[in-house]
Amino acid sequence: MEPPTKIDLDRVEGLTVRWADGVISFYPVAHLRRWSPSAEQRELREEIKNNPLTVLPTTGASTGPLTATGAELVGNYALRITFSDGHHTGIYSWEYLRQIDPANCDTQ
Repeated sequence: MEPPTKIDLDRVEGLTVRWADGVISFYPVAHLRRWSPSAEQRELREEIKNNPLTVLPTTGASTGPLTATGAELVGNYALRITFSDGHHTGIYSWEYLRQIDPANCDTQ
């Protein structure tokens, strides 16, 4: 998959990605956090799928609204985003970002 031509992270609102094919995707911060590709988040999503009454963990790292605190490129294939709740282990490949685009999937 070709890398994006432009990436813009608004730490409060979310991530805007312009893809090589001209598509523009917007990912709210909460959507990115919920769909983090980290192992712990994948396990949590599976637990919630199997048991909708699963209690969500709290980290206590932040008392305010969830924000993105930073982002860094990982090679030329992905982006690592850090969040105000301390989460920083998800690496969002370009392919994965296209899969979780809120405008084109049912991951909301």
